[in-house]
Amino acid sequence: MSGFDSAEFVANLPTRPGVYRMYGAAEEVIYVGKARNLKSRVASYFRPDQVSSKVMVLVRSIERMEVTVTNSDTEALLLEYNLIKEHRPRYNVILRDDKSFPYLHISAHPFPRLTFYRGSRKIAGRLFGPYPDSRAARGTLHRLQKLFRLRGCKDSYFENRSRPCLEHQIGRCSAPCVGLISADAYESDIAAAVMVLEGRNEELAGQLKTQMEEAAARLEFERAAALRDQLGALASLQAQQVISAADAPDAEADVLALAMEGQEACVALLIVRGGRILGTRHYFPRVPIDEPDAVLSAFVAQHYLEQDPPRQILTSLELADAEALNQALTRGRHTVEVKRPQRGLKARWLDMAQENADNALRMRLASHAGVEEQRQALAEALGMATVPVRIECFDVSHTQGEATVASCVVFGTQGPVKQEYRRFKITGLSPGDDYGAMRQAVERRFRRIAAGESSMPDLLLIDGGAGQLAAAQEGLALAGCSPALTVGVAKGADRRAGQERLFLAGQAAPSILPSDSKALHLIQRIRDEAHRFAITGHRRSRAKSRQASLLETIPGLGPGRRRNLLQHFGGLQGVVKAGVEDLAMVKGVSRGLAESIYDHLHPGAR
Repeated sequence: MSGFDSAEFVANLPTRPGVYRMYGAAEEVIYVGKARNLKSRVASYFRPDQVSSKVMVLVRSIERMEVTVTNSDTEALLLEYNLIKEHRPRYNVILRDDKSFPYLHISAHPFPRLTFYRGSRKIAGRLFGPYPDSRAARGTLHRLQKLFRLRGCKDSYFENRSRPCLEHQIGRCSAPCVGLISADAYESDIAAAVMVLEGRNEELAGQLKTQMEEAAARLEFERAAALRDQLGALASLQAQQVISAADAPDAEADVLALAMEGQEACVALLIVRGGRILGTRHYFPRVPIDEPDAVLSAFVAQHYLEQDPPRQILTSLELADAEALNQALTRGRHTVEVKRPQRGLKARWLDMAQENADNALRMRLASHAGVEEQRQALAEALGMATVPVRIECFDVSHTQGEATVASCVVFGTQGPVKQEYRRFKITGLSPGDDYGAMRQAVERRFRRIAAGESSMPDLLLIDGGAGQLAAAQEGLALAGCSPALTVGVAKGADRRAGQERLFLAGQAAPSILPSDSKALHLIQRIRDEAHRFAITGHRRSRAKSRQASLLETIPGLGPGRRRNLLQHFGGLQGVVKAGVEDLAMVKGVSRGLAESIYDHLHPGAR
C-alpha cells in the first residue's frame, strides 16, 4: 500500500455501526463492508496474524479507506446494499443472475384473463408465484386453462370478438367474449383456479363433489358430468404435485442452501408456496474473499431488498446479521423472518436444498473443467501460443435475402457471455449478399471494439468458408483492428456435424479435425449458438416486416392508423378477422377507410 497508514486510520475509528469503503490505486471502490463495530471490524483486516490469502490480496490493493457511521445495523445493511449496487466492487459478493421470476397473473377485468407474467409486481390484478422457472409456470398455466377454461387473450382481442376462437374449439376457453358463459359462472371458475394456486386443492375437490351431487339431484346430468370431469382433472393435477406438506398447507418460504469450493459458490433456492415445493433455482454469485455466512447474507440482501419476500427465509447457515435482515426486509404487507431451522419439516426442506446446491456446484465445476480442456485442445489445434480466453463468432441469417440479420456471440472462460451478444440488422446491400452482410457486421462490431466499447477477442470464428472469411477480413481492415486469429468454419460436403473444415487466415488449405476432437466440439457449440441467435433475430425481423408491409400497401393508412389497428385488435391476425363495423370503431379509421381496408384484406369478399 502506498501512503495508507492503517494503524492511524483504525485508531481514529468509532465503535459505532457503519459501512466502510476500500479504494484502489485508480480511486475505484474495490470493497464495501458493514460492521456493528467499525473499529473492531476494520482492525481485523490488518492483524499481523492474518493468514487468509484472499484478505492479504485485498489489503495490498488498498490506497485509502472511508467510513460512514449509521444509527443501527439495519441502516448499515441497507447502505452497504446500495453502495454495492452502485459500485459493484470487484472483491464483493455479486449476484450476477438478476433475471426476474415468472408469475401467473389474473387480471383486473370483469372476465379476468390468466397469463404467464414476468416483470414489475406493481400491476393491477393478482400475482401467484414466484415459480422457479418459466417451464414450471407455463406448465401450471396450461393445466389450469384446460381445467377451468379461462381466457388468456389480450383485452383488445377479447373486446372485438364476434365468434369463438380456436382456444374455445380445442376446449381451453369457455368463450366469455361472445357470451357462451355467464359472468357468475366464469367468476366461479376464476375462484376455483385461485384455490388451486393457493394450494387449497382438497377444499376445492370437496366443493366440486358437492356441486356435482346437487346437479345430479336436479337431473342436470350434463352439468354433473362436466363437474365430474373437473374432479378427475383436479385429481390428476394433485397427483403431479407429489412434493407437498400436508401438515403445513399454508407454508410459504424460500429455502436457501450454500455450497462453496474455493472461489466458486452455488446458492440453491427452493420455493415453497401453499405447502407445496414448486421447484429449485440455482445462483452462482461471485465470491472473491468472503466466508460462507457472509456470502449467504449478501445473497439474501441483494436478492430480496428489491422484491416482495416471503414470510420466511430459511438458510442453511446461522447468519450473524439475521436480525438486521429481518428489520430491513419487513415492510409492507407482512413481517419477514430469516432463520435456520433445526428440526422438523423445514429442516428436511433445507436438506433437500443443500443436496441440490452441492450437486449443482459439482456439475458446474465439472463443466468448467471440461471447457478448460476444450480450450487447451483448441489452442493446440489452431497453433495458438496461448489458450484463448475470449472467443467471438459471427453468423448471417435471412430468407431468400429478406430481413437479413447478423449475429455475434461471445464465449468467455465460463461459457456464453450473453449480456455481450449483439445482433446487426443488415441494410444497404443487395438481397442475398452473404459476403457483404458478413463484411458489414464485422466492420460495425470491430469499430466499436476499436472505440473501447468492448474487449478484443483472442479468437474470431466465422460461420462459413473461404468466401465468408475473406469478407470478414475486409470488415476487419475497414475497422482498423483485428483479433489474434480469425477462422472460417465451413460445413462438410453433406453438411453433417463432424465434417467441418477450418479455414485459417493466411493458410491455403483447410484443416479438418477428427470428429471426436474436443477442440471441434467447442467450435461446434459456439458456431451453433451463433446460428441460433442469428435465426431467432431474423425470424422476429421477418415477422415484423411482413406484418407492417401488408398494411403499408393500403392507400390512406398511415403509420399512426396502422399502429392503432394493431393495438386495437392485438396484431395483424385480429385485423384480418375484423369486419367493416369493427374496423370503423378504431380511432382515426372512417367508415370509408374501414371498407377500403376490408376490401384490401379480403379481395372479392363483398
